[in-house]
Amino acid sequence: MLHIVFNESEVALMQQVLELEEDLAGEVWQIKDDFAVGPIQAIYEPEGYQQRRDWWKTLLENSPYAEQADLVDDKLTVHNLKKKLEEEPELEVWIWMGQNQHDVSGYYWLMPQLREFQGRIMVLYMNNLPFINEKGNIFYPSWLHEIRPSEFRKARKLARPITLSEFEVDPDEWKKLCDENAIVRILEGGKKIVSKDETFYDDELLKNVTGEWQKSWRVLSNTLNRMKIKTGDVFIMWRMKQLVQEGKIEVLGDINKGWKEFDVRRPGAPKTETANAAEEQAG
Repeated sequence: MLHIVFNESEVALMQQVLELEEDLAGEVWQIKDDFAVGPIQAIYEPEGYQQRRDWWKTLLENSPYAEQADLVDDKLTVHNLKKKLEEEPELEVWIWMGQNQHDVSGYYWLMPQLREFQGRIMVLYMNNLPFINEKGNIFYPSWLHEIRPSEFRKARKLARPITLSEFEVDPDEWKKLCDENAIVRILEGGKKIVSKDETFYDDELLKNVTGEWQKSWRVLSNTLNRMKIKTGDVFIMWRMKQLVQEGKIEVLGDINKGWKEFDVRRPGAPKTETANAAEEQAG
């Protein structure tokens, strides 16, 4: 058995689950890209794949993850996965996904490439499934990491093969999204992913930019913690820099350096003595 997850934190989580559920023992692999954002046109072709890699490299520049740009190679992961399935005829693959656009988009990208192994590819989708949290209350998780390892005993009962019909219909849904080639995709319910403009998260970001100077990383952190529809920190920081260039956010420092090298505020705010002193020091 081989388990597929879509978030780094879930690799360790699944390893804990497998220690509790010994009959699920097997390797845990991760699909690392976030297919809920960025260009996906011709994603399976060399030019589309390269366009996407170039887009990510632009966003990762001067980020804490800049050196990781060349470490994500999901195409190689799928190549190795298919090779393993060919070499081990009894092997089953279990795809685990939470009710969020990141996991579902990753599923849509992955599953068409495994069509030839229909019957051996299982999916476990935590869609509107109640769980018990640490306080004993019922909740509906959006992400696998919100579920306690001991609660996965319930989750495993959801495992079912991806049907032949799904292998025919779901790739068409994904192709439609690829052709639309929006920069943002969100989950509207079930497995329905819809395309949105790159400005989709801007209002959430601007809510956390005040008239006072704040460290950019603090605005980033507040936005990520408060937003209802989640996305990654790299994407939000890219949007913050775009909004600076559009004049919708005022900046103090150099946005072309690290994330901690500049402050932001709403434009047009009155300048305090502290702000004047900070600007003089920066200039």
